[in-house]
Amino acid sequence: MKKSLLDYTLRVRLPLVVFVAAVSFIATYYLSRAERDGVGYAPVQPVAFSHKLHAGTMRIDCKYCHTAVTTSPSASVPAVSICMNCHSVARKNKPEIIKLTKYYEEGIALPWKRVHKVPDYAYFNHSSHVNRGIDCANCHGQIEAMDVVNQVSEFTMGACLKCHRSAPETLSNVPGIKKGPEYCSACHR
Repeated sequence: MKKSLLDYTLRVRLPLVVFVAAVSFIATYYLSRAERDGVGYAPVQPVAFSHKLHAGTMRIDCKYCHTAVTTSPSASVPAVSICMNCHSVARKNKPEIIKLTKYYEEGIALPWKRVHKVPDYAYFNHSSHVNRGIDCANCHGQIEAMDVVNQVSEFTMGACLKCHRSAPETLSNVPGIKKGPEYCSACHR
């Protein structure tokens, strides 16, 4: 009796358990890709904002709204007051600008939903990249062509290392660019 139970376990149960485990792993791996690397993530924002209009058609420099990008590790989310520099005069009667104005008048920060996020266990300094002449589009894609911003690049260790290792080739348009650091403490502090 014991031999037939062992035989049944080895012939039927074990392959079934291995199969279910493998399928579960593969399905979880692929279904959670967006959560892991964020590619394609495009949350609905509290106020519809078109980078295509502002950065594309109107050619407003990224640094006008993302003021800290050259001086801080963070690119900074624009304050409502920056938007109101123009919209206290321009297109004031549009529904989205009316919503924006309400936030401004009430002194409430716009609850933008972050699109691009480096994992909490990693450190990334925007200013060190921007000040070396690396264009925003290298990581964020063609923002100036997006009505709704979505994440187009992986923000994973592999993606960062790939860029650091191949910087002289892939960023040949940046004068004096060298390989980026590959030691752990450069990003894991």
